[in-house]
Amino acid sequence: MIKKFLNPGDYPRTVNIGLFLLRAAAGILMLTHGAGKVMMLIGDDPIKFGDPVGIGPAASLVLAAFAEFACSLLLIFGAATRFAVIPLIVTMLVAGLIVHAGDAFRVKELAFLYLSIFITIAFTGSGKFSVDNLIYKKIDNQNN
Repeated sequence: MIKKFLNPGDYPRTVNIGLFLLRAAAGILMLTHGAGKVMMLIGDDPIKFGDPVGIGPAASLVLAAFAEFACSLLLIFGAATRFAVIPLIVTMLVAGLIVHAGDAFRVKELAFLYLSIFITIAFTGSGKFSVDNLIYKKIDNQNN
């Protein structure tokens, strides 16, 4: 089952380059959101963060920081990509449908743009230019 999730896909070179660029751009841009949340976590100030799903501000911040920072790093390198996008997808769903539910579309459109990118990556996998591909090849060689 792990091998299936690590499968980078069997795509032409141009598609693999496109997947790399999509992963790297989305990961780097999302990382900027996550870095601010990580700084809030390690800072001395009391945590002031929303509680959109009722688990408390601290837990909400930890989960958002994990998704937007740690999972973005995994995404950039293409490591455990299909697993890494799951928290990112959930975070963007919460942002778009709950946090910004009453806002104009232009306010929530960024969350939906990220959501569409993360869902696309969940379906396609990481592509050949990824850590997933290196691990997949190693597992495949051990099975042969």
